[in-house]
Amino acid sequence: MIVVNGLKSCDTCRKARAWLSAEGIEHRFHDLRADGLEARQARLWLKAVGPDRLINRRGTTWRGLSEAERSADNEADQVALLLAHPALIKRPVFEHGDAVLVGFDDAARAALKSAQS
Repeated sequence: MIVVNGLKSCDTCRKARAWLSAEGIEHRFHDLRADGLEARQARLWLKAVGPDRLINRRGTTWRGLSEAERSADNEADQVALLLAHPALIKRPVFEHGDAVLVGFDDAARAALKSAQS
C-alpha cells in the first residue's frame, strides 16, 4: 500500500489523494501535523531524496526561520528542523516499500501507477 505523507490543508496533497482514489490505487494518508513525524522517518527521507529535494526553501515557514535554523547543513540539524516544522517538507511524500517520491508531477504519477501494478 502507498502511504501519502502530507498536510490535510495542502492543496497538492488533496489533489494527489483524489487522483489516487480516481485511479483505484490503494493508499493511506498520514498527516504530518496531526499524526506526527518520527526522526527515523525524516532520516530515511533525507537519505533517499536529499535535503534539496525534501526541504521546501520557498515557503513562508522557511522565511520565518532564523538564520541559524536555515543554515542547518548536517543530517541531525535537518532532522530536528523537520520535526519542529513539518510544513518545511515538500509535499506530498509518497512511500511504497523502500521507494520514496516527493511531489506530485507527471513522473510521480507514472511511478505511482507502476508501483500499484
